[in-house]
Amino acid sequence: MSDTNTDADGTPMADAGSLRTPIVAVLGHVDHGKTTLLDRVRGSAVQEGEAGAITQHIGATAVPLETISEMSGALVDPTDFDLPGLLFIDTPGHHSFTTLRSRGGALADIAVLVVDVNDGFQPQTEEAIDILRRTGTPFVVAANKVDTTPGWNPQEDAPIQQSYDAQSERARSRLDENLYELIGQLSDAGFSADFYWRVQNFQKNVGVVPLSAMTGEGVPDLLAVLMGLSQRYMKDEMAVDIAGPGRGTVLEVKEERGFGSTLDVVLYDGTVRTGDTVVVGGQDDPIVTEVRALLRPRPNAEMRTEKQFEKVEKLSAAAGVKIAAPDLDRAMAGAPVRVVRGDDEASVIEEVRQELARIEVQTADDGVVVKADTLGSLEAVANALEEAEIPILRAEVGDVAPRDVTVAETANEETHRVILGFNVDVLSAAEEDLEASDVRLFADDVIYQLVDEYEAYVDELERAQQETVLDNIHRPARFRILQDHTFRQNDPAVVGVEVVSGTVENNRNVVKFEDGGAKRVGGLSGIQNQGEDVDEAQAGERVSVAIDGPTVGRGIEEGDELWIDVPEKHAKILEQELSSEIRADELEALNAYLDIRRKREPFWGK
Repeated sequence: MSDTNTDADGTPMADAGSLRTPIVAVLGHVDHGKTTLLDRVRGSAVQEGEAGAITQHIGATAVPLETISEMSGALVDPTDFDLPGLLFIDTPGHHSFTTLRSRGGALADIAVLVVDVNDGFQPQTEEAIDILRRTGTPFVVAANKVDTTPGWNPQEDAPIQQSYDAQSERARSRLDENLYELIGQLSDAGFSADFYWRVQNFQKNVGVVPLSAMTGEGVPDLLAVLMGLSQRYMKDEMAVDIAGPGRGTVLEVKEERGFGSTLDVVLYDGTVRTGDTVVVGGQDDPIVTEVRALLRPRPNAEMRTEKQFEKVEKLSAAAGVKIAAPDLDRAMAGAPVRVVRGDDEASVIEEVRQELARIEVQTADDGVVVKADTLGSLEAVANALEEAEIPILRAEVGDVAPRDVTVAETANEETHRVILGFNVDVLSAAEEDLEASDVRLFADDVIYQLVDEYEAYVDELERAQQETVLDNIHRPARFRILQDHTFRQNDPAVVGVEVVSGTVENNRNVVKFEDGGAKRVGGLSGIQNQGEDVDEAQAGERVSVAIDGPTVGRGIEEGDELWIDVPEKHAKILEQELSSEIRADELEALNAYLDIRRKREPFWGK
């Protein structure tokens, strides 16, 4: 073969205009078996043929059609397919590359949602479903861990229906129960789903593939479904000009010994070569640099050697590759990578700038600071915050750094002196700054949990503030002087009272309503309950009170109904802001107090 049709190590490459490999993302809740499933696919592929049966890329595993056919047996006839195989993306965090972009859409062409058949939907499952819905990425559900069904008799690497037929009635019944519950949960999430062999139209229905990543049962079915869906519905999208300039998406920015900052990239179109000029999305502006080396992992047999990577001169889509080049330290995960061919540099820079602008987050003059691991997840967090009406002051890709703490400190409101970190680390210098500041950090790898934690914190702050306000607010209370309970007539008058509603607090003014008007009778200077001095008395209690000012028989009488006076400003705050924070009997006292006041002055306290 000529050089144009082989890559650096002689592996055949597709011709220009041929079909690239579909990119498959694997999502799911932590512990539901994503990694085990990928390991099973890799392991089975290696067992099925020579060491070259699969190619380990940077951040991805390529499984060629021939190997898929061998693993799937009668389920996949290679003569039915034009597509060269499948490229599985290895997600560094749970938050799948469906949040990474290619041409404004999801980087993954198709996704596998892994769900533990015993656990059903969990927080990260819900989040993955939300991402798939928002990006419009087609997906199949891998109902994993069928081998943990009580009484299950494992059939290593068998197609699922063959394995299912070999089970006892009890095991089948138990599995059916779990699977139908899972299909119900998908329905609740807005997706029509069924066992994959019953699905007629995969564009309208989600196929569920029962399998075990541990025993390999059902894995042939999953590969067959992924190949079938890609061939049937995505063939046109897989047509790329492989000879054209490479286009890709940054998965991670990593420091590598001997190379400095490098990019782990999934290339989804065209070719990239050593010496190419590339434009990469950066934190400030697009970065223009030259490819010094293209690296990929050595085959498994050679991993023991000191050099982890081998250099290749060029690579074509779809593939994962590590790019070593100068000036990459400000590059961003999730950003576009574009190869410049000819003298088109200015237009490529503009294209990258516009793509970054499409993902820019709307910011406000005051709000929280957001940090996320990729551009896609930053956008997903921003969407969730927008839905929750939480303003954002600054949003960036990358770990939490000291300058983030400095920016968060400038927020006007205490509830905004916060950093929300999604799937990121905190630099040690930033940890020190956080300890010395009043900035709060919330970190999580599930978006809605991150938002929930922040909202709970805001609620707690507001409640504390309301309690502080409430402590300083005069609240109304109604109490009645008991007959034959005058202990002293004046200086001060000491009488026995029963609290009808509200809380009688010491050192408050006392009024009596006459002819619709409030007449000040004096001030409370003491409360005693069974001989003990107390600060307050609540509804239903009988206490003795000392009132400076009046004389019993002149000003107040036994049997009189008295009220704790409430300044108009306090009444307004109580009614409009704190009515949900006070007890039912206090609210009753407030409403009665306002009714009496407003009979004479309709707008009093409004």
